[in-house]
This record gives sequence, C-alpha cells and structure tokens, in this order.
Amino acid sequence: MNIFEIDKEKCNMDAICVDSCPSGLIEINDGGYPTPVTEAEEVCIRCGHCVAVCPTESLKHRVVKLERCLPLDDKLKITREQCEQFLKGRRSIRAFRKDSIPRESLEKLIDIARFAPTGHNSQNVEWLVLGKREEIHNLSGLTVDWMRSVIRDNPQLAAELFLERTVERWEQGVDVILRDAPALIITHTAKDDRIGTINCVIALSYLELAASSMGMGCCWAGYFRSASVKHIPLSEALRLPEGHQCFGAMMVGYPKFSYYRIPTRKPPKVTWRI
Repeated sequence: MNIFEIDKEKCNMDAICVDSCPSGLIEINDGGYPTPVTEAEEVCIRCGHCVAVCPTESLKHRVVKLERCLPLDDKLKITREQCEQFLKGRRSIRAFRKDSIPRESLEKLIDIARFAPTGHNSQNVEWLVLGKREEIHNLSGLTVDWMRSVIRDNPQLAAELFLERTVERWEQGVDVILRDAPALIITHTAKDDRIGTINCVIALSYLELAASSMGMGCCWAGYFRSASVKHIPLSEALRLPEGHQCFGAMMVGYPKFSYYRIPTRKPPKVTWRI
C-alpha cells in the first residue's frame, strides 16, 4: 500500500489531514479525497498527525497503525485551574525517602516521557536508569573529583559555581551532587546529534512532570551532567554506547517532605509585538 490509504466509505472529505500534515504531503485528488503527494514515502516523518486528527478514522497509515493509536478520553481532560496549580506547584525535590522505586514505576515514567516531542520526529532519545545506591554514590564522588580539578585549574569558574562549598559539604558526608536519590535517570544520544540536547531535555521535562502524578519527585542533576561531559573517568563509568553522550540527568525518588504553598517568582519580562 501507499504510505497511507483512505477508506472512501468513511471519509467525509473535510481535508483536515491536508492542513494538519507538517510536511505538506497530502493533497486532494480529482475525486475530492486525500492522497499522498509523489515524494510522501521519502519525506513523511511518521508523526501520526494525519491519523490522530481524522474524526472518521478513515485514514490508514502504513507505519502509524490506527489500531495502535489510543483514543483520547474527554473525561481525563484537566481544567485550566488544575493545570495551573500543577505546573506552578512543581518543586525540585532534593530530600528523598530511603524507599527504592519499583522498576515498573520507572518503566511507566519512561513510557510517558517517550511521547515528548522530538525534532523531525526523530525519537532518538535513549535512556539509562540507575538504581543501585552504591553506583549512584560513586558517580557523585567522580563528579566531586571533577569539581576539585576545576577549583585547581579555573578558580574563577569554581567561585561562580560555588564548587569549593560543594566539595566541602561532600567531605563532611553530605551528597549535594545526587542527593542520595534512590534512582538516577539519564538521557543520551549520539554526541554529534545537532538536536540531541533539546530532545533529551524535553523528554526529561515530561518525565519530571509525570513523576509528580505518581507520588515521586525529581531534581535535575546539573553538576553531574556537566562533569559527565568534561571528566573522562565519569563518562567512562556510565558505559554509554560508543559515540553517545549524556544530555540530561534526573534524580528520582519519593519526596521526604510535602509542600503546601506556591513560592513567588519574578514577573515575566515580555516584549509584545501583537
């Protein structure tokens, strides 16, 4: 079959799929039905917009199978007020309970996060999930080793990042790198992928928000992420696929404390041209 076919008995010829295709690969034929343009097979990014937007289920995509695309449930839509509180009430969690996270819960988080948008629908984000406390603690130690090298070689940068204080707290037995988190989730892809960074960051952002709905909390591992790129012993310890690089890391665990208010934020700086 072509990249897609139309069930003419169901199609109402509304041309919604034509307007929705991000690559402009659908046109209307002489009979008034949608049809793929000549280069559709090669250019289609398999995003599934055409399948998702069709109200009559008349468009059958060869790759994005209609029967595998779950219908949206109107009863599960959230209100504006619910969305606002959820997003404004998100907190970065740095104090975790000792409880381990079941593997199935982590799998569910990644299953949700894989639906995050990726440039050109590349879906190129890969995941590394660590749940052994000894290994996570060792990664924190390697990050501190990198900090010590920065303090020695670039004291100005070290001062800007408060690295001396961070190292001092580590030496006092406080893990301010990965916060004794029970799990660490890393996104990675090919280091020369020009859209790898943004794809990995957006995927982790999805995961962070999904974690809140499952009673978990997250915190971005910024020090660790920087060290993973610049400190060879740490990058080697991750054992990522050849040619891959960590583009984001998230501590995950059950929050030790609850939060009851939304802290203030600076007013947005907006330039309007409307």
